[in-house]
Amino acid sequence: MKMLKNKEKSAPFNLSKEIKLLPGYIILILWVAFTAVLLGWVVAASLSTTADIFSGDILGFKTGLHFENYVKAWVSSNVSVFFVNSLIYAVLSCVFIILVCAPYAYVLQRFEFKGRKFLTSALAGTMGVPLIMVIIPLYTLVAGAGLLGNAFSNRIVLIVLFVAIKVPYTTTFLMAYFANISSAYEEAAAIDGCHPIKAFWMIVFPLAQGGVVTVTIFNFIAIWNEYFLSLLFVNSEKLRPVALGLFSMINGMKYSGDWSGLFASVIIVFIPTFILYIGLSKKIIGGITGGVKG
Repeated sequence: MKMLKNKEKSAPFNLSKEIKLLPGYIILILWVAFTAVLLGWVVAASLSTTADIFSGDILGFKTGLHFENYVKAWVSSNVSVFFVNSLIYAVLSCVFIILVCAPYAYVLQRFEFKGRKFLTSALAGTMGVPLIMVIIPLYTLVAGAGLLGNAFSNRIVLIVLFVAIKVPYTTTFLMAYFANISSAYEEAAAIDGCHPIKAFWMIVFPLAQGGVVTVTIFNFIAIWNEYFLSLLFVNSEKLRPVALGLFSMINGMKYSGDWSGLFASVIIVFIPTFILYIGLSKKIIGGITGGVKG
């Protein structure tokens, strides 16, 4: 292994190969630069005044840095309420998704039983069904059952829906990841008298940490930014997540005109997903590239 690593480190620089990759590098650099400029502009706008934004002079900061925009957005514009709601929805949904999908994916991948192929095909098929096709009948059932009448049941309904729509994707993702984990670990555990359920949670599940973290991050971001389900199933401003809350703020701009506060709200909402990507980037890359082979 050490000799292989030393050979990889001492590999000569291949100029022709790098030249072939140059167009890709240029496109990537341009995309990163474009994204950085956009984000930089939004950050600058969030620290400026509305007058500076409309004058086009936000980078000069002639009137100073207005950090009070963030305080005003957090307190006065109810961003704190939207933020906490989305955090509740996203965290609880992601926990329940893993508790449901990890054992489900493991059983489908490891064991042979009647109906296994049908369940696997059904999972793949449901991922191709647009949400818009089932949302109206679903809303009719939920509303008819009276589950949207109070805040607690309303939250439960939304979390259950978030979990349900992510089960096919998450299960399929984890099945592919479990396929790369050697069954020798479970066989060794069985020889020692370990129950299959215990072997899964104590041995296989920790080995699948990269895949679990990766799919959880994807699910968290999707739920954090979800708008359509919230629009239909949230009937109170106190229950709105960040996407629905920001949309209501945009609609209110024609009355308040507080654009600097809106950009500050956007940055506050953007921070959690940005931290996730930066802090767990290695986990994401490892989870996408494959599991543990042995």
